[in-house]
Amino acid sequence: MKYNNPVIKGFYPDPSVCKVNDTYYLVSSSMQYFPAVPLFESKDMINWTQIGHCLTRESQIQLDKVNSSGGVFAPTIRYNVGRFYMTTTNDTTRQNFYVWTDDIYGEWSEPIYIDQGGIDPDLYFEDGKTYFMSNGTDDHDAYGIVQCEIDIETGRKLTPSQVIWQGTGGRFLEAPHLYKINDRYYLVAAEGGTEFGHMVTYARGVSPSGPFEAYPQNPVLTNRNLGGYEIQAVGHGDLVQDDFGNWWMLHLGFRQIGKWLAYHHLGREVFLTPITFGEDGWFTAGHNGTTLSSFDTDRIPDGVVQEENKCYTFENTKWDKEWCYLRLPSMENYEFVQNKLKLKGTEVTLDQADSPTFIGIRQMNFNAEISCDVSLTNGEAGITLYLDEHHHYDFAIRKGDSGYEVIERLNVGDIKSIEKAVDRQNDSHASLVIQASPTHYRFLLRADGEELHLGTAQTKYLSSEVAGGFTGVIIGLYACGDGSLAEFSNFKCEYQ
Repeated sequence: MKYNNPVIKGFYPDPSVCKVNDTYYLVSSSMQYFPAVPLFESKDMINWTQIGHCLTRESQIQLDKVNSSGGVFAPTIRYNVGRFYMTTTNDTTRQNFYVWTDDIYGEWSEPIYIDQGGIDPDLYFEDGKTYFMSNGTDDHDAYGIVQCEIDIETGRKLTPSQVIWQGTGGRFLEAPHLYKINDRYYLVAAEGGTEFGHMVTYARGVSPSGPFEAYPQNPVLTNRNLGGYEIQAVGHGDLVQDDFGNWWMLHLGFRQIGKWLAYHHLGREVFLTPITFGEDGWFTAGHNGTTLSSFDTDRIPDGVVQEENKCYTFENTKWDKEWCYLRLPSMENYEFVQNKLKLKGTEVTLDQADSPTFIGIRQMNFNAEISCDVSLTNGEAGITLYLDEHHHYDFAIRKGDSGYEVIERLNVGDIKSIEKAVDRQNDSHASLVIQASPTHYRFLLRADGEELHLGTAQTKYLSSEVAGGFTGVIIGLYACGDGSLAEFSNFKCEYQ
């Protein structure tokens, strides 16, 4: 059958996967958003359903006023002796930790911290031992992939941290994952930075601690030389074996907005690429070492159909699954009623590295129409296309001294401009529409059976190439202004 990439669309970077019985489980980074570490399940690796998050309590993760693209970095999910483990980094506090659960659909434990630095932690279990890996410096200040043995019950280090591999010479060696396959140990990593030079490299050895010999044809997977190709920045992969003995890699990548427009604003997404082992024990990946937008393979039964939800509404989404908040929300400002959302604004705005009254869902495709009815009694409320506190486009209704107005406001770095304001006099209701294409957003106000075009804005100013950082556009519903009250209804995000 033929499947299309990405298999999980939108801002879900740094995927990690494990398989238990006939089900695959996947986690991804979440940075400054809460709940943290989205959790998915699948039976076939091309159709994924979000079943929750691993970090759902303030006691598990410190996100108060963390910097954008700080917070929760790359996680790893593993299963051992009936228990799931998820290890990750709070990059803002520079702490590596893990949580566990015996019920994948339930709550996860309080965090257990490990006294080893770096980011992108990994766990490997063998013969009652637990090996912990990250990138960074070891106890002797050597840099590379660092490993120690830990007590899985307490997180206590049982051996010194030591470098086990220093990569192939690419910058930003990261994302280690260790596997035992056919009596050999394979150490997979990422190099080149999580931008256009990203790549997957690996080495193999005869013990969990090496020594490791690099694959002679590294990088095993990269799209760095594919100029004019939509999928870029392929890297940060995790291996998994299916029921038929085939090996696969789940990894990140992003889709640039045009053939020669090297910008991306949807975030780093989840891609699936087949892996093939040769008789010599080395494996290759994808199509001549690259990831394609689609693969035609006999590894997935023809009866499997890749499905895609192209319309997201209040009715067909769950507030605790697909939706997210900025940092640690004050839940008394949110009221969820049947098919409606009520928000109470505060003095915290979208321009602050804080927790404004905001709830959002990821933009998953370039072409979309986003619409929502907003009613306001005071303050300001509307839809924001949000990358970070310095880069977001706001389409909102607000109350002034002489009545209500609808505004289109662009926030790009230090430039904050209301491009157009439409006087609504005493009408406190607005039907807001945003039409998205790969390169532009269009802002429309529906009134009296007509659509008033307020303006357009380029998507590239909400891209990582302009703004920096590691996130993607979140379609946010927000309210701000002390004492502001707003009601949202008829929300729809429909992809073409």
